[in-house]
Amino acid sequence: MQAEPKKSLVGVDFEVEVGPVAHGGHCIARTADGQVLFVRHALPGERVVARVTEGEEGARFLRADAVSVLEASKDRIEAPCPFAGPGRCGGCDWQHAKPGAQRRLKGEVVAEQLQRLAGLTPEEAGWDGTVMPAEGDKLPAGEVPAWRTRVQYAVDADGNAGLRRHRSHEVEVIDHCMIAAPGVSELGIEARDWSGMASVDAIAATGSQDRMVILEPRPGARLPLVELDKPVSVMRVDEKDGGIHRVHGRAFVRERADGRTHRVGSGGFWQVHPMAADTLVKAVMQGLLPRKGEMALDLYCGVGLFAGALADRLGDKGAVLGIESGKRAVEDARHNLADFDRVRIEQGKVESVLPRTGITEVDLIVLDPPRAGAGRKTVEHLAGLGARRIAYVACDPAALARDLGYFRDGGYRVRTLRVFDLFPMTHHVECVAILEPVAKGA
Repeated sequence: MQAEPKKSLVGVDFEVEVGPVAHGGHCIARTADGQVLFVRHALPGERVVARVTEGEEGARFLRADAVSVLEASKDRIEAPCPFAGPGRCGGCDWQHAKPGAQRRLKGEVVAEQLQRLAGLTPEEAGWDGTVMPAEGDKLPAGEVPAWRTRVQYAVDADGNAGLRRHRSHEVEVIDHCMIAAPGVSELGIEARDWSGMASVDAIAATGSQDRMVILEPRPGARLPLVELDKPVSVMRVDEKDGGIHRVHGRAFVRERADGRTHRVGSGGFWQVHPMAADTLVKAVMQGLLPRKGEMALDLYCGVGLFAGALADRLGDKGAVLGIESGKRAVEDARHNLADFDRVRIEQGKVESVLPRTGITEVDLIVLDPPRAGAGRKTVEHLAGLGARRIAYVACDPAALARDLGYFRDGGYRVRTLRVFDLFPMTHHVECVAILEPVAKGA
């Protein structure tokens, strides 16, 4: 006999007490019968009416939006952005929280992930529990830092630019994104007709005047003549292979960090916050304390930010091997590091390339893996190389915590952890963990 389909609860309201913050930009609450709700647009300790946005009877959890606040937290403010709120733009998670409260919430998430997935207290991780704002981002409540140097606009059926709603393909049409960096806003993307386009990716480099837009046409659509408010390079996404091809101008932007200029090809990875690259290089180098003549690995090296910083400090007798899977990023890294004789960049996945190098020992390791983390097998390999210090740069605290657990199994402990709020108004953070071998007999 076929089971009855479960009844959808979408649109059903529950009056709930809001519990702790959870990883992902929401808080946890429970219905009267104990079903878990992940509630957006709420803050811990509030009493709200939560309207279900996803889920059905008997589901392990439901997703919901706080559509009415009955008892507000002292950390709540009126969202400065007119496009924020239940059912609206999904680009930000915490517009309704004071800036200091946002950082506290992020710190609570990092602490919870460390405890749950690595069994580490903040003290054991060498972390004082603070989440540091980037330079210039410490603003009063109601003011929003304009930090996002790359914004991917979605385009609706009428050619209007906007941003996606949370967990949705629907487009929230906007006339201005408050967290967009001035270099993005000055292009005037929102004021143009983008009929025939699926998305418009806008990039404003840090440390140069380079601007780029990457257009993704809908199937069969022709590219528009792009006339924006500032000079801009134009690229397009190929609908057949997904590759990015040059239409007009340079196929890269020039980013500046650690006293060096870095070429970053279209679609290449670079930190989105204008202060992020310098902030992270400083934290990594302070943690590793490179010495002249040492051998270092830079894994998931992108266009060579950390490899260049290491090479600069290791001197003529030092050596750096970078590994990166993206073909275009490897070309950029080799270009960016061409003046260092003892830097080599290999293309491929870290787990495949590293064993083939024949390297059995190194002094220093930097790894900046994608959101999923490095994983047990790669961590086990790294732990066997005997590095005196390892710097792990992470954009996802859950993946970081899991990998720190694997490093502990491999004989490494966390010496220090620093957490940076390089994505204000969103739930994302950037972490830098410095690891060292556990002393024999410790």
